Amino acid sequence: MLRINNIRLPIDHTIEDIKIEIAKKIHISPKNIGKIRIAKKSIDARKKNKMIYFIYSIDFSVENEKKLLNSSKDIIYTPEKEYEIPESGDKPILTRPIIIGTGPAGLFAGLILAEAGFEPIILERGKKVDERKKDVDYFWNTGKLNPESNVQFGEGGAGTFSDGKLNTQIKDRFHRIQKMLKEFVEAGAPEEILYTNKPHIGTDKLEIAVKNIRKKIEKLGGSFYFNSKVTDFIIKNGKIKGIVINNNEKMLADIVILAIGHSARDTFEVLLNRGVKILPKPFSIGVRIEHLKETIDKSQYGKFYNHPKLKAADYKLSYRAKNKRAVYTFCMCPGGYVVGSASEECMVVTNGMSKFARDNINSNSAILISVSPADFPSNHPLAGVDFQRIYEKKAFEITNSYYAPVQLFGDFIKSRKSTSFGKVLPTYKPGTIFYDLNKILPSYVSSALKEGILAMGKKLKGFSYYDSLLTGVETRSSSPIRIERNRHYESVNTKGLFPIGEGAGYAGGITSSAVDGIRIAEHIIKTYKKGW
Repeated sequence: MLRINNIRLPIDHTIEDIKIEIAKKIHISPKNIGKIRIAKKSIDARKKNKMIYFIYSIDFSVENEKKLLNSSKDIIYTPEKEYEIPESGDKPILTRPIIIGTGPAGLFAGLILAEAGFEPIILERGKKVDERKKDVDYFWNTGKLNPESNVQFGEGGAGTFSDGKLNTQIKDRFHRIQKMLKEFVEAGAPEEILYTNKPHIGTDKLEIAVKNIRKKIEKLGGSFYFNSKVTDFIIKNGKIKGIVINNNEKMLADIVILAIGHSARDTFEVLLNRGVKILPKPFSIGVRIEHLKETIDKSQYGKFYNHPKLKAADYKLSYRAKNKRAVYTFCMCPGGYVVGSASEECMVVTNGMSKFARDNINSNSAILISVSPADFPSNHPLAGVDFQRIYEKKAFEITNSYYAPVQLFGDFIKSRKSTSFGKVLPTYKPGTIFYDLNKILPSYVSSALKEGILAMGKKLKGFSYYDSLLTGVETRSSSPIRIERNRHYESVNTKGLFPIGEGAGYAGGITSSAVDGIRIAEHIIKTYKKGW
């Protein structure tokens, strides 16, 4: 097949219109074009009050491919390369590799190892996704938290209760992203994630997909153990020898992959106490900002905001405040919800979530301010965790509950507590309480937020409306630590221990975490062979 780029069509086009446009570009009859397949699809809304266009890259079949290839700079051969698992190395390992965590990094490291015949053992402190969902719903409805089964812990990791965004800026010469996307589709994710410019799965589809990927790994010889918290690491002479589960059961291992996520604070402490090198790293804190979905849709799509071919609009905004802090939106959830995401008792944490349809009345995003180790309360390797806890605890102490403090943006500017909602009603569960967020956040965060939101309102109409709703606090945008690793992806001072993904400080989202997991699995496969 051939691939043609830059097929631009108005919003109400048909599949036949795509063929006609291809034919026009390459000067043949549409009837001579055979099968077509969408390779990429994006939206051009720059002239939103006149017309919105879809931009395609299309794979198509036609006779005399070689002749057509030179007729347009937009035509290339369809890249047919597929992901390939490397051949095994020659260094024997005597035990099955252990993976700690079932987020995207752990899950895809496990899948690649299983496909190579390495029969990984995958441990998860939380529950299977169906049981986990019951615990999460119970927390949202009653405010009673299960510290081991929540939005952060359990099958699929923190990403399971999110929008399931898969867009990334990382380069992918080895087709790892395509491998991840195809596995998700095979597991029940929508096929459109293979070609849309900003793919997302949605929480409702992710719950299905992670379960099916687990089943595939099990069929390939992998084993999963849930409710299995790693409480200690057996390290001798700078080499991993095994782990301890639930303070009781020992499991020996030559290779342990750490895919523990950004909220496994107790595990960070255990690793540090065992001498594993950990450094504090920059991250960001802030709030969730919530608008009516219609407000954002109108701003982004103009008169076409209600068009049935358009899903809820997204945005990505950034600003540099006068105090030199980066202000930016993150994890934008069109047609989504703000949700309680605590994993420790007596802490309030917010996050965003959307279902695949993105059809809730509100849209939300984190709006974050950069912080660095210079802002942390000490030089301790886990000082970033202490920094997060300070503000999570402040938010909790307002009501001694998991209710989140909320404030209209106009009142936030004036440093006064709101007394009633405007057009935007909160979606946060378990519940909300009016409070002045200036009294919770550091002054440099509050000032940068005010300045940044006002500036963003000039780029996106409605963003800085008086009744735009702020919900605090957002502290888990990324890991506050980095577990140092060498060029072989091992801990710099613990051989056989492989820190991966977001929790270890090497990824920032589902796709980059999954790719990191695949990369490390490939390295293990190329280095070792089964010796059991």
